[in-house]
Amino acid sequence: MAGGTGTRLWPLSREQYPKQFLTLIGPLSLFQQTAQRATGIDNAVAPVVLGSEDHRFVIAEQLQDIEIKPSAILLEPQSRNTLAAAAVAAQHIAVRHGEDAFAFLMAADHYIADFVAFQLATYAAAQAATRDCIVTFGITPTRPETGYGYIRSGETIDQNDVRAVEQFVEKPNAETARTFLASGDYFWNGGMFLFRCGHFLEELRRLEPETYERSLHAVQYARQDNGFTHLDAEAFSLCRNDSIDYAVMEKTQRIALVPLDAGWEDVGSWSYLDHMPSDDPSQNHTEGDVLLEDATGNLVHASSRLVALIGVDDHIVVETDDAVLVAPKDRAQDIKRVVQSLKRDKRSEVENHRRVFRPWGFYETIAGGDRFQVKRICVKPGQKLSLQMHYHRAEHWVIVRGTARVTIAEKTFILTEDQSTYIRLGNTHRLENAGRIPLELIEVQTGVYLGEDDIVRFSDAYGRTEGTTELQATPVPTPA
Repeated sequence: MAGGTGTRLWPLSREQYPKQFLTLIGPLSLFQQTAQRATGIDNAVAPVVLGSEDHRFVIAEQLQDIEIKPSAILLEPQSRNTLAAAAVAAQHIAVRHGEDAFAFLMAADHYIADFVAFQLATYAAAQAATRDCIVTFGITPTRPETGYGYIRSGETIDQNDVRAVEQFVEKPNAETARTFLASGDYFWNGGMFLFRCGHFLEELRRLEPETYERSLHAVQYARQDNGFTHLDAEAFSLCRNDSIDYAVMEKTQRIALVPLDAGWEDVGSWSYLDHMPSDDPSQNHTEGDVLLEDATGNLVHASSRLVALIGVDDHIVVETDDAVLVAPKDRAQDIKRVVQSLKRDKRSEVENHRRVFRPWGFYETIAGGDRFQVKRICVKPGQKLSLQMHYHRAEHWVIVRGTARVTIAEKTFILTEDQSTYIRLGNTHRLENAGRIPLELIEVQTGVYLGEDDIVRFSDAYGRTEGTTELQATPVPTPA
């Protein structure tokens, strides 16, 4: 499940490029680590990825980078919580592989340090699932955590330490969490489940009959396009917006628990760094160009410039090229309130970084003002932008690196380093990387309106149709 927005890791995590696609721990993103973990399980088929329409090209590119070809990428037309996600995943797998197939539902934003322990727990869960169980993984707690839900385990029911589930428990206060840790009977609820699809779908039909029917409809009437499966929007939107825990797992009698002690962390907020090894004797965690003087217990992440702290203790400081966050560590959960305020004010910082990723590469805004905007554009080898035009702006392109194939109106020509061209308002145009290295250029836009929605696409290699008009729109006359 890779459809979250990661608001508590703002400003590094943004709606269009959320935490699961960031390289927060190690050289790979959390999503890539999860995909590798899934493919490493014995007898596993290629993973099924469930994500947002907005993230489809990021998902495909990150899987391509680690040479994993998914069996399917299911795209949610809107966010509907984990009940709908689990329902359509189980329906899809049952249709594709049969109801006897096992499904292992896992989130894309978890970190697991010990893969061998993870494999052993997965094997125990699979054995239990053959006996009609729906298995949840109980994370062995290492601290009195108040940010997670808990599961109280019951008696051991087989030789693999599979246990009965007595109760799902909401996030506790600090004192209760300490009691849970001391008892040894409580596990963190990691939100991972393994089951035979038929067993889960039977319980879904019994407990959530409407979601069962709508999720099946969403899969049966899904649309295939460029390797993506677009779930039926109307049927999916009617699935109940609830978690799989509340709707099914807390009510079914088939639930069982497998303990998992594998160095698991839910990378849900900046506080996750507190549980990783510190960088210095003062218990600071730093990333990037950071200078500390008389500072203790801080989490500091610098993306684009030097960040210096003097006499600061127990704070979170996160710097990006367009936003800086400063907060006491004990207020980490309140970062989502900042994001809500940004959404209310319709600020761009909640949605995109200055670097905006596209299926062909990326662009980043360098400067802007009244009637002008300057961007740096990078196009990957062999990729091309859509054939498009703009109603309200003209553009100048200056090639900085690589070889560009440029189409303007009826003409197509090659530009190389230090060459430039001009696209008049209303001219159809296209840019393509015709070389073997990344194509970099500077684009200067001028006009009365410079928004990204002033794009009319006439053809596109990636199936995108967003813009101010449909693909068949008639271009405005070219100015003399």
